[in-house]
Amino acid sequence: MSRIVMKFGGAALASPEQIQEAARKAIAERDRGFDVVVVVGAMRQTIQDVKMSVLHFTDDVSKRELDAVVSSCSQLSSSVFAIAIQEAGYNAVSLTGWQAGISTDHMHSHARINHIDVSRIDEHLLQGQIVVIAGDQGIDNDQNITTLGKGGTETTAVALAVALDAERTDIYTNVDGVYTADPRFVVKAQKLQEISYDEMLEIAHLGSHIIHPRAVELAKKFQMPVIIRSSLVESVGTLLKEEVEMEKNLVVRGVAFESDVIRLTIGYDAYSHASLADIFSTLAENRINVDIIVQAIIDGLKPTVSFSILKEEFAEALRVLEDSKVSLGFSFADFEIGLAKVSIVGSGMVSNPGVAARMFDRLRRENIPVKMVSTSEIKVSVVVPQNEMIRAANALHDEFNLEQALYI
Repeated sequence: MSRIVMKFGGAALASPEQIQEAARKAIAERDRGFDVVVVVGAMRQTIQDVKMSVLHFTDDVSKRELDAVVSSCSQLSSSVFAIAIQEAGYNAVSLTGWQAGISTDHMHSHARINHIDVSRIDEHLLQGQIVVIAGDQGIDNDQNITTLGKGGTETTAVALAVALDAERTDIYTNVDGVYTADPRFVVKAQKLQEISYDEMLEIAHLGSHIIHPRAVELAKKFQMPVIIRSSLVESVGTLLKEEVEMEKNLVVRGVAFESDVIRLTIGYDAYSHASLADIFSTLAENRINVDIIVQAIIDGLKPTVSFSILKEEFAEALRVLEDSKVSLGFSFADFEIGLAKVSIVGSGMVSNPGVAARMFDRLRRENIPVKMVSTSEIKVSVVVPQNEMIRAANALHDEFNLEQALYI
């Protein structure tokens, strides 16, 4: 039989009723003739409650032990989900990440999947069981439990789909697909029928929390079709694939935005002390992501390097830089808070010059200051004051006529 992998995150498992509804969706796919593998995240509030229990003892928790604690949360979800399926009269089994054959590197809380041995999953599927797997976890070569960090559950789902040679991966979330912008803040946002991996990857990197970039990267690498759909209502969803038909021939297909961006600036006494490679290699070794990078070398002024970083990674970035200050050779670090990133995305931008100029002109007419800029073939991002983020997003959505996108 053809196989599908279904992912349900914590928001879809927030109550017994929601768990039963998610279980019904899995059962419906089984009744359609598919072998079904379900990947689940931790139930809402479970991780916070468990972490609070740990912090009662210490603020300096061993990363190994914290991974063991955190992994138990999605294990609880998988067992409860399997029980819900069993109570509906179907055969199901829950597996932890290591039982499902997921091997990772040793980087606790930020692990990467190295290999998946699906032999045990195959055995359960041959027995006609729906297999429910705890997401965001695996085991390293030393038999230590690891967690994958942000986006770990959907990354697990896509990786399993690839390893199982599944027909597709269904990502169930609290929205019914991918929109031209977040419909909670952009009232004219429209749902897209399809979106390319590259466009979704940019949108995911640029502030959309529908699916994590790691999962999109994996889907693109192995050409795994992914459907993003609602866990709350029946919907067709949005299909992620390699190439899509251009809705209404729109050059720009989406506007993304992200709050709580911090601009971190490092200064040097002399240009000879500066090394971009050393700075960003040090940050990368600690799995700290940076985005927009600007280097300023002006006669008479101390050279600086500025880059944007998310609020939740700011403290760790400062710690890493301070620990490496001597080897990196910088003399001071400064930062600016209260910023946001607003971006336009579209594969049609490659062959249509003038898109960035049009974006900047609209922001100028709206009197919205631009503090940093980053471009690629299919996106333009600007850093603006956070209190202007929503107004900028709506203005750009209007500027590029995204309300005309085809939708379902």
